[in-house]
Amino acid sequence: MRKIAIIGGSKGIGLATLKKLVNNNQIINISRTAPPISHANLLHYTCDILADSPPEISALDALIYCPGSINLKPVSRLKLDDFRNDFEINVLGAVKVIQHYLPALKKGNSPAIVLFSTVASKLGMPFHASIATAKSAVEGLTKSLGAELAPTIRVNAIAPTITDTDLASKLLRNEKMIDSIIQRHPLKKYLHPDEVAVMAEFLLSEKSLSISGQIFEMDCGIVSFKI
Repeated sequence: MRKIAIIGGSKGIGLATLKKLVNNNQIINISRTAPPISHANLLHYTCDILADSPPEISALDALIYCPGSINLKPVSRLKLDDFRNDFEINVLGAVKVIQHYLPALKKGNSPAIVLFSTVASKLGMPFHASIATAKSAVEGLTKSLGAELAPTIRVNAIAPTITDTDLASKLLRNEKMIDSIIQRHPLKKYLHPDEVAVMAEFLLSEKSLSISGQIFEMDCGIVSFKI
């Protein structure tokens, strides 16, 4: 049974990933609130990863960093603190936990790290300046660490399009907005957290032992296709 630390596994994509993995793995969830499930394989630590010291873990097989933000404003209304906050949540938090758990990961079995980006890092989208800047840094971090930590630890990132989570609820708050988002995507859909969890599970598994430093766009075609 693999030991997997999930940072931010109490909501959204993190919770979906936790549920996907918990039956067959030992899961350590680290977040400000406890996940709404209990399981014999689940251990929760209440921790604000940006403000507190992460709990000590002697050995880890995988690390998933899920915290993120959706801060959509015209650039004229964005303050420098918006950029700082998004960078801290998405990038510095990930760096903090990776540095903290690197010794534990080096002791793990085929260890792997999964981070999260966004399609807005590839596709220029209005009002996404702050979050696209932060997530582009996550992609750079993924590639740099993938090279630096090879061959011991694999590092990959998932870049989802809009996903049906509490974080995106303002973008999916009525039928008109939902239909508009569906129509913008060539596959005529947006993502469910369970779909992203399946990709995270794959990137931690032995099926992906030859994959590192990659950004996987789960875009429902919005980046890849022009139709």
